[in-house]
Amino acid sequence: MNQIEQLEAKSIYILREAYRDFKNLVMLWSIGKDSTVLLWLARKAFFGHVPIPLLHIDTHYKMPEMIRYRDEMAAKWKLNMIYGENKVALEKKLTFPDGNVDRLTCCRNLKSAALKHTLSGEWPRMRFNHQLGDYEPDQNKEAYTGVIVGVRADEEGSRSKERVFAPRDEESDWNVGDQPPELWNQYKTDFAPGTHLRIHPLLDWTELNIWEYIQKEQIPIIDLYFDQGEGTRCRSLGCWPCTGKVESTARTVAEVIEELKTGKFANIAERSGRAQDKEDGGGLESLRREGYM
Repeated sequence: MNQIEQLEAKSIYILREAYRDFKNLVMLWSIGKDSTVLLWLARKAFFGHVPIPLLHIDTHYKMPEMIRYRDEMAAKWKLNMIYGENKVALEKKLTFPDGNVDRLTCCRNLKSAALKHTLSGEWPRMRFNHQLGDYEPDQNKEAYTGVIVGVRADEEGSRSKERVFAPRDEESDWNVGDQPPELWNQYKTDFAPGTHLRIHPLLDWTELNIWEYIQKEQIPIIDLYFDQGEGTRCRSLGCWPCTGKVESTARTVAEVIEELKTGKFANIAERSGRAQDKEDGGGLESLRREGYM
């Protein structure tokens, strides 16, 4: 069994353990490469069917290609697809693109707050109706208390402090210094009532591992990750006002893998093109302590 096969087996094991031990689970799908690999692993873990709802937090500033890809894959793979949003902040234009708040506050409004209140069921959710091919109000108001997330420890500093089964408090706040030990792949899965849980099946994967797995499995991903003839591509996807591109001529998965193996980005953070990270002191810890993904 090679490294990629070992990582796949471990992630599938974590997904199955989470599904067995926790109720009211939801899986975040940002439409990026990592969460799409996570979705693919979930399909393999449950034999082609994903029994866990998929949740996307729609900031309304995602690139149009991302939303189109989300809905196409939801229909193709018969996903239980849900999205949430901060409708009040959008209506009041409390966003960075509108010029009324800084980037971090915009993230807190459109991502952290939207995620928190969508998970709790306090704010409306929209669910994909496969018969209509469109979204309609979700009638289920039950809170999701366990969230499966496609973060990786090597992606940026604060994520390296995570655990596979990482507790949050009732407000979804993260106490970085109070994380359970996880030795020899032994995971703590019994938590006090009221604990909100984040589950990270991809924590030990690297950026290169992700791309090698995409190549091995022929996973369909959005083409924003590839050069479209301009000599640039996205390395990490987010909202368009905060997502920059890197210089690259990689047009295929194989070319991205080759580029990573050359060490071209060895000293450049994967999220270096995400402007909100720079405003958070070069990382995401303050945002993530408050519930950011």
